[in-house]
Amino acid sequence: MQDNPIADFVRQKRRESRLTQAELAAKAGVGLRFIRDMEQGKTSLRTDTVNKVLFLFGRRLGPVDLPRD
Repeated sequence: MQDNPIADFVRQKRRESRLTQAELAAKAGVGLRFIRDMEQGKTSLRTDTVNKVLFLFGRRLGPVDLPRD
């Protein structure tokens, strides 16, 4: 899959925290498959569930300004 900053962030933070994917899933209250899909950069994930994972690392999804030409 394509370069995905959220996937990269979650993978990096999970590894820094010395958590397995299964441990991260349990802590976030999501399924292991969700963590795997997220780290692989799947683009069609529920934002509320993504936020459950990001919350563990002090982050959340939100609006981002895009450059306008």
